[in-house]
Amino acid sequence: MIQKNDLYPARPAIKPAPHAWAVTPKEAREIQENLRTRVVTDDHFGTIRYVGGADVGYEDDNRITRAAVVVLTFPGLELLEYRIARMPTVFPYVPGLLSFREAPALLAALDALDRLPDLLLCDGQGIAHPRRIGIASHIGVLTGFPAIGVAKTRLVGEHPPVSFEKGSRVPLTDKGEVIGAVLRTRTRVKPLYISPGHNIGLEAAVDYVLKCVTRYRLPETTRWAHKLAST
Repeated sequence: MIQKNDLYPARPAIKPAPHAWAVTPKEAREIQENLRTRVVTDDHFGTIRYVGGADVGYEDDNRITRAAVVVLTFPGLELLEYRIARMPTVFPYVPGLLSFREAPALLAALDALDRLPDLLLCDGQGIAHPRRIGIASHIGVLTGFPAIGVAKTRLVGEHPPVSFEKGSRVPLTDKGEVIGAVLRTRTRVKPLYISPGHNIGLEAAVDYVLKCVTRYRLPETTRWAHKLAST
């Protein structure tokens, strides 16, 4: 596994967020309403050579947010690099406002990487969110990364039953709008909720998630990140 490598070219730092993180839930919702207009759900990316995964765990009875990001080769899915960032937890758990609790540590971990991913898969929602800006969309807008929301549970929306075979999918809709897909990544295993985060459309998002899946329910990107965030 590669950690530091002097052959990696220099890259600009990830810019600080244009808003505060330690805000009230009302202020957080207002920030989301302002940022949602910047979310792009069309394909705006080049060749994918490196895929990233992002997930968050907690330490010290939730007082410390532990964020993990990984970078894997694509399509080989070889682990190249990972970073872990720990920060005090400054925002309460509020459904729909997860990014204000987790994104600061995730951005710090991303900024510590030697090589940034061409595509980031986040454990959480993209536009499958009441205000269409889950954590994958929020991070995508702030960084410019093409990002996908890969959630283990549904936050919003409705869907018909999905077949039990691997690769089966049905649309996830909310108020008549398709906001994602319910995707079976392993036969007879609970599906995942996939949604575009930023700079990627739904079809490409589903395609890349499936290409990052091996023999587990989670794609290798978020599986590695989950393991590191939960250690």
